[in-house]
Amino acid sequence: MDPIAYVNGSFVPLSEAKVSILDRGFLFADGIYEVSAVLDGKLIDNASHLARLQRSLGEIALELPESLERIEEIQKELIARNELTNGTVYLEVTRGADRGRDFAFPKGVRPTLIMFTSAKDIINAPSAKTGVAVITVPDIRWTRRDIKSVALLAQVLAKQAAAEAGAGEAWMIENGLVTEGGSSSAFILTQDDVLVTRHNSNEILPGCTRKAVLKLAEERQLRVEERPFSIAEALSAKEAFATSASLFVQAVISIDGKPVGTGNPGPMTQRLREIYVEFARATAV
Repeated sequence: MDPIAYVNGSFVPLSEAKVSILDRGFLFADGIYEVSAVLDGKLIDNASHLARLQRSLGEIALELPESLERIEEIQKELIARNELTNGTVYLEVTRGADRGRDFAFPKGVRPTLIMFTSAKDIINAPSAKTGVAVITVPDIRWTRRDIKSVALLAQVLAKQAAAEAGAGEAWMIENGLVTEGGSSSAFILTQDDVLVTRHNSNEILPGCTRKAVLKLAEERQLRVEERPFSIAEALSAKEAFATSASLFVQAVISIDGKPVGTGNPGPMTQRLREIYVEFARATAV
């Protein structure tokens, strides 16, 4: 069956989904995107993703062509039409297509809104049990990483380097410190049982799963520090892990070929994953 996508007000077969070659998302990466997880046919932590979508759009003065309520309705309709049980819903908003290519914002142009689904068994993914290797790469991105922009070339290059190295993720390094992963937030558990992840700022994307995991950890009275950490500190840690909508909580077992902790997923990481899955199922819509 040809999956169903949503393009500017219409549900269409994915193979027939099209936007103009003059769309500013294509020409300038002038757009914002979000990815929400789907578990048991329901959206996970979606309100957080839509709030981040609205914030990112505001940072680049781009208006939504639909209300947030309508966007969630479309997400749910796509899940139903595609009979999606587990996976993700991707959405993208661009500044639309003008009659030509001009850097300045066009006037009187309706933004483009597209969505599609992808099947993925996040719960039972093999890497969830084995953990993943990570490599390090320089962070060459722009300085507004808090905006979830579709301009992802630096992340593409980082993820390709990881793939070529047989790793599952790349951690990006700036001034000797980890910013975040190519598509995830980075965490370590110190020898003193403190969870450490970089604080939110323009230097990283404010991860929705990261936010939820921190709240869940604090509710269980785990010690948390939001600050940068180095690769040396990560390699001396008990455990390391990554979080994202398409991973939930995933162990990092090595960095640049050197083991983290025992070189296997650690008990705290595994427990946090269990807690997050419980939260996801309890709050899904």
